[in-house]
Amino acid sequence: MGETTLDYDAEAERYDATRGGVPRAEAAAGAVSRLVPPGARTLLDLACGTGLVTERLVSPGLRVFGADAAAGMARKAAERVPGGIVLADARALPLADGSFDVVSAVWLLHLVPFSDAIVAEAARVLRPGGVFVATVDKDAAHDVGSDIDRALAPYRSHARASDRGDRIAATAASHGLAPAGATRFTGHGQGTTPRRTAENLRRGYYASWFDGSPGTTDALVAALADLPDQDRPRADPVYRLVSFRRPVTGG
Repeated sequence: MGETTLDYDAEAERYDATRGGVPRAEAAAGAVSRLVPPGARTLLDLACGTGLVTERLVSPGLRVFGADAAAGMARKAAERVPGGIVLADARALPLADGSFDVVSAVWLLHLVPFSDAIVAEAARVLRPGGVFVATVDKDAAHDVGSDIDRALAPYRSHARASDRGDRIAATAASHGLAPAGATRFTGHGQGTTPRRTAENLRRGYYASWFDGSPGTTDALVAALADLPDQDRPRADPVYRLVSFRRPVTGG
């Protein structure tokens, strides 16, 4: 990742308002729920953030828990899912093997160069027959073919994305997880504007693909400032969600 990274403790108070709020969270939770197998009793939501998606995963018969490495985010999530949130790094969960029927990772794997370790931990805490559900190709989903995307193109490479679908599938397979399903959902409120994109570049929002060097940032911000309709949102992204099952073994 680049030198500029987002401080998620500092972002906790404004995170929901800047990420599509309830409509986006409901779309994400609905998509995850479509991939939850019948009879699942427990779900762990990795990098649960403020818990806006996590609380919407709760359903009759399904106990939902969340984990986040940022204390500010975990505190917000605990208000929404009382007693169900743990402060934890997704690479080293303080949880026993085979603890959950479902592990979800929404908008996580694109952020980290160590996505392999997260998939390994998800596989470890899954019960036999359980599923790991994750968004993949997130940055690619944000490329909707707009004028903003054309300005970003020289600086953005989806090939090196840590959540690239084929890479996650291969990693899941290496930990004994087999493909189980897929779905898509709209990232409501995530259609960006030139002005907002420039502001986000300055804030370090795109560390998964942008190196954040001052000279490059200045050049890109200038290019974005030349675009028309500075405050008109372009199309919302459509995210892809995939699931992988831990096989049931034994006679």
